[in-house]
Formats: sequence, C-alpha cells, structure tokens
Amino acid sequence: MLAETILCKEFGWKYGFLSGGIGVFDDKKMLELLKLTTTILKEKIWVNIGVLSKKQIKEFRPYIKGVVGAIEVLDPKLHKKLCPSKPIEPVVKMFQNSKALGLKNAMTITIGLGETIDDFKLLKEFIEKNSISKIHIYGLNIQKGTIFENSKPPTADYQAEWIKRTREAFPDIDIQGGIWTDKVNRVSKLLKAGATSISKFPILRKFGGPEAKEIERQAKLAGRKFIGTLTKTKKIDFSEIDKLNIDSKLKEQIKQKLKQYLKTIRKKK
Repeated sequence: MLAETILCKEFGWKYGFLSGGIGVFDDKKMLELLKLTTTILKEKIWVNIGVLSKKQIKEFRPYIKGVVGAIEVLDPKLHKKLCPSKPIEPVVKMFQNSKALGLKNAMTITIGLGETIDDFKLLKEFIEKNSISKIHIYGLNIQKGTIFENSKPPTADYQAEWIKRTREAFPDIDIQGGIWTDKVNRVSKLLKAGATSISKFPILRKFGGPEAKEIERQAKLAGRKFIGTLTKTKKIDFSEIDKLNIDSKLKEQIKQKLKQYLKTIRKKK
C-alpha cells in the first residue's frame, strides 16, 4: 500500500481514498498507515474502511479529509435485497459524527442495479441531508456467478445523465466517474457531463496499454488537461523512502515492492 502511494505521488495519480477489508488493521495499525500515507502524499486523504465510530474518526482526524460511505443504492427495496449487510443508517450516523468533528463526507453509488433515472431525487435528497462533498458514481461491472451475470451494464449515456444531474444540482461537488477497462471509450462523455475525474481503472495492470492511451485521448477530447501520466515511465527517487520514520526492514520491503511495480510498468509500456 505504501509503495502504491509513492507511485500515485510520482506519476501524478490523485489519491481517491484509502480502502481495504474492514477490520484488517486494528486502529493502532490504521493510524500508523494513515500517518505514513499522508507523509508521502503531503496531504490528508479520504478513508473508505467501513462505518467508523466517533472515537475512531476523532483518532484519525489529523490525517484524513473525511469519510466515505459505501451506499451503493438508495432505493430502500433494492438496498435491502442487494446490500443486506450494508444498512444505510449506520453510515448516516458516521456522516453526522464526521461533520460534527469538522470533516467532510463522501459516498459511492452504483448505477445499473435496477434503479431508474427517476431515483435521482433520492440521491439529491441524500446529498443535501448528509453534506456530501464528493461522490463516486460507478456503473455496474457484470460478474459471472452473480444475479447480474445475464444483465446488461448501464450505457454511457445513462451514467452520464446521473453525473449531469448531480453536477447541475451541486455545482461544487467532486464527482468521480467510475469506469473499468471495457468502459474507457466513455471517459470523454462522462467528463463533459460534469465528472471531475475518473476512477476505478486498474492502472498497475494496464499501464501504457491501449486502454490507458485511450483514457488520455478521451481526456483531450473532453477539453481537459490531463494531470499525471498513464503511459510514460518515470524515474523514482528511492532516497525519499529513507526519510520515512519507519524501521529499516519496512523501508527495504517498500523499495523491493516498488521495484517490482516499476518493472511491471516498464514491461507493459
């Protein structure tokens, strides 16, 4: 995770949020990870690690911009059917605690789960009530072995319409348009609709490939200035790792992992 954070900084990839299996790290370990991550990036970050208590948010506050709630779908019936293990009420409580502690709130939703564009009113109301300042709008990524394996993914126009309505209703909100390797051709449409940027592209596996090149081309089509690069390799200053306040063994592990990533990236290019 720390090696990937260094790659984000060096290649100009904006850090969307820190995420991972809920409960993988205890609070002490998470605090250490947050401190190191913000030290590398030289800025605070978002966290998407499940529902946090007020005590946890307070502990993490020196290193985070805010919390991300994985809402997925707002229609009550669909949510109960598709996300029974992710009730919305605890997330709302987390948002209330975050705001009370002077932090920001963000959310994720996935379209193509059975909702319609008429459900945008539910999203608008939720954003207003919970002071959401950033939203990730994903399109369903069809997976075999799930109830959606025979479904069609949401079209580019449909995803763009959700982004467009969100931008019109909230001019200052940060909108992340979620894509995947098979959806890079919609980047320009999503950006023109009002997306701030793009997320959910597996760059370490696809660096320098045709999909990465297409994303950069699509950004130009949308009239955007592309920050960073998905296609050009860079030389990394490993001496920056030595400046981290961690033991020498971990420093060496980060260097080795970073070398593996850079080898993969150069090979892909």
